[in-house]
Amino acid sequence: MDAPAGKGMGGGNPVPLYDPRRMAFFHYMFSRFFAKHMRAARVARWGMPREYGDRPLVVFANHPGWWDGVAFMLLSRRLFPGRTMFIPMDAASLTRYGFMTRIGVFGIEGGTPRGAVAFLRTAKLVLAAPDRMLWMNAPGRFSDVRERPVPIASGMSRLPEMAPDAVFVPLALDYPFWTERKAEMLCAFGDPIKAADLAALPRDDRGAALSAALGATMDRLALDAIARDPARFETLLRGPEGMGGVWQLWRRIRSTMRGERFDPRHDPTHDSKHDPSKHDSRHEPGQEAR
Repeated sequence: MDAPAGKGMGGGNPVPLYDPRRMAFFHYMFSRFFAKHMRAARVARWGMPREYGDRPLVVFANHPGWWDGVAFMLLSRRLFPGRTMFIPMDAASLTRYGFMTRIGVFGIEGGTPRGAVAFLRTAKLVLAAPDRMLWMNAPGRFSDVRERPVPIASGMSRLPEMAPDAVFVPLALDYPFWTERKAEMLCAFGDPIKAADLAALPRDDRGAALSAALGATMDRLALDAIARDPARFETLLRGPEGMGGVWQLWRRIRSTMRGERFDPRHDPTHDSKHDPSKHDSRHEPGQEAR
């Protein structure tokens, strides 16, 4: 779900195709899928969304891995319930996931001037209403969280002209392993930038401004990732703990025979020391922390 280097698929309008009922269904399915394969989705307390006013949003994220699209789905529904999300995606890939056109995904065709023009035309349609959001991976390719400067696809520099009332919001994503078998999904939203302020810059300088804003957000999130302190985060969603399989079954039986409470975590003290919403092993997979 990359920002374009340019590929617009047909230059159509994705807004009429959006179906909120299908979005609700696929959000449920993505949530279950996430809970099966990841430990938790956490947003840094300092990096929760702000009040952006009655303006369309452009959320531009780094692109560390495959899970970014799932992150977009979970974060947009849980943190921006009054807004509708649209996402550009490589057109060839989108042909394999046709259902996504009904949940706000539209095709982009990379590497051609025609594609870049089509993307910008579509982005302008998407951002024409204040309750809509355009989410994208700003580098236009996968890039390591340590890469600096953060790469910004060339098409990003024209977006402020297409939506002068929009607000650009950097989103840092990282997927470190802490103490358990599954990875954490760590997220943080950075300081917003008005499109008008970006548009006032020379076009060649806009990419550097976006890169600096996203890089600063990523650097701050990295400090929280290194600290491994769940208390620094709001936990949006959890998966089941432990290794699973025969070994976990044996540990459970042994705890029962000893009259002990079974805790499936590798390090039971980690969340208990830090996280006020610490996991209870009775939680069902995919249950949100309260």
